[in-house]
Amino acid sequence: MNTIEEKRRSYWAQNRLVTLGLLAVWALVTYVAPFFARELNEFTFLGFPFGFYLGAQGALLVYVAAIGYYAWYMNRLDRKFTRGDR
Repeated sequence: MNTIEEKRRSYWAQNRLVTLGLLAVWALVTYVAPFFARELNEFTFLGFPFGFYLGAQGALLVYVAAIGYYAWYMNRLDRKFTRGDR
């Protein structure tokens, strides 16, 4: 197998790994955190139950952070694998 094919396989293996990891984080934030949000309603934040903020605002912050991490990681990975191709 030539080195270009090996680099391509390594690149996509790392891409799949980070994608699956971020999908796992997405699933936890989307399905698991709201399931336990009722227990967080024991105290309020700005007059609203804290579980409300967990589902409405906290999840969005995690999603934006996941997108930012993916963009940063893939830029770094692209630089790593295209360094010798130019």
